[in-house]
Amino acid sequence: QAPDSFPPLRSEAAVHVLRGRMKGIQGHCNSCYMDAALFSIFSCTSVLDSMLFKPFPLCDRNVQSILRDEIVNPLRKTGFVRAGSVMHLREQLTEKGQCSSFTNAEKDPEEFLNLIMHQILGIEPLLKLQSGGQKEQDCYCYQIFMDKQEDLVVPDVQQLVEHSFLSSDLKLVEIPSCFIIQMPRFGKEYKMFSKIIPSLELDITDLLLDSPRECCLCGDVATLEC
Repeated sequence: QAPDSFPPLRSEAAVHVLRGRMKGIQGHCNSCYMDAALFSIFSCTSVLDSMLFKPFPLCDRNVQSILRDEIVNPLRKTGFVRAGSVMHLREQLTEKGQCSSFTNAEKDPEEFLNLIMHQILGIEPLLKLQSGGQKEQDCYCYQIFMDKQEDLVVPDVQQLVEHSFLSSDLKLVEIPSCFIIQMPRFGKEYKMFSKIIPSLELDITDLLLDSPRECCLCGDVATLEC
């Protein structure tokens, strides 16, 4: 355990601490969905560090301390988290979420994030979405749904998000403080893409509701959207 708090890893420090064997979060008993989610939102960014420190109204301090002291701090300090620490968290989630399969079954990352952010820590939803002018939807992450695109062999995240939003007629109601995106996946037997290139920056201009955008023909502010 690492009782002190450590900042997220940046640039060269991230490469130095996280590269090599026995690095990252050790997998055990179908924990990959949770390992990947925790690594993504804590290893190199502080945007959700409020989950570790802030006393939210519904906050379970025990879960919060396990998350902070047994997973995030060791990950940032040494680049490695043992499977037992994640299992400790999974046992607490099983108890709090009234679902006995959190310790042994494969889950969807969205189910895990909803449980820990909403029911256990009481965080407000991170995203506000609107589909086809209907009522706003609040959520904690966005899962990419799309049909197979023959022209997208090795896509990047920017392309996938834009395709998914367009095909689902979705818009972001406001700029999110944190945009957690779940890549398309279809289990062990079939994967839509063998590789996805991470987009280091994400342009959400065209994804925002009622956002001024430039005309692709003249460059002035657009008045119509195709």
